[in-house]
Amino acid sequence: MTTIAFIGLGNMGGPMAANLVKAGHDVRGFDLVAALRDGAAADGVQIAASGTEAVKGADAIITMLPAGKHVRAVWAEIVPHAKSGAVIVDSSTIDVDSARAAHALAAERGLKSLDAPVSGGTGGAKAGTLTFMCGGADDAFAAAKPILEKMGKRIVHCGGAGAGQAAKICNNMILGATMIVTCEAFALAEKLGLSHQALFDVASTSSGQSWSITTYCPVPGPVPASPANNSYKPGFAAALMLKDLKLAQEAAQSAGAQTPLGAHAAELYEQYNSAGNENADFSGIINYLRSQKASR
Repeated sequence: MTTIAFIGLGNMGGPMAANLVKAGHDVRGFDLVAALRDGAAADGVQIAASGTEAVKGADAIITMLPAGKHVRAVWAEIVPHAKSGAVIVDSSTIDVDSARAAHALAAERGLKSLDAPVSGGTGGAKAGTLTFMCGGADDAFAAAKPILEKMGKRIVHCGGAGAGQAAKICNNMILGATMIVTCEAFALAEKLGLSHQALFDVASTSSGQSWSITTYCPVPGPVPASPANNSYKPGFAAALMLKDLKLAQEAAQSAGAQTPLGAHAAELYEQYNSAGNENADFSGIINYLRSQKASR
């Protein structure tokens, strides 16, 4: 039985840790929030007194944290206490520079390390169907893959240190911009007297097809499981989309890449969040777009 330490037991980390317990692993977890510790304990996670206590003797360590500064701080705290030869995986979505700094911390201790952000939202975390985008050395990927497979259905090795984060932010820049234009198209269709179902039937099977239409349609009806059918309660909150779009813009500026549509998507989600929609699903931006006056 593999002993796994899991640091960060929130909306994503909690269900992920629970799936590792279901798979038969010995999981020791920690979170600063008492309610999250209690929830994880109810799912069979052994709660440690601290992050450093959780990682002692663990064969694998997984972190799921809000931002790069948290990952840097937590890894600096726990890495010195990790068992020699352990593999440490960060599944947070953070900036590429912080991911590479975390890898460097692990290397100083002789640990295998991966940055492995996820796609699939809270639903995928609960169902164990996440996609993991992994950056790191081949031996680290080989060591972590059997564990990640207990939490996800697709595990992709994207390249060296930081490559997982790079893949995640590029993917979500595509998603953010695609969702906006999908919402614009449905709002335009409404003005033109075209039904939601008619546009869906055409676009979902022709050149306009995208995940934003076929899986996450932003209007009620065509895709019953989409948040549009549940008052836009979040599968993926608008605040998280804005975070990812900002990370993409930081990376673009650092790399000298031109991303005008990605930049505009970030601006629109900034406006949507500022209007009090941080906790709504990101597809709910269709309501914000409907409310804006047409430009001339």
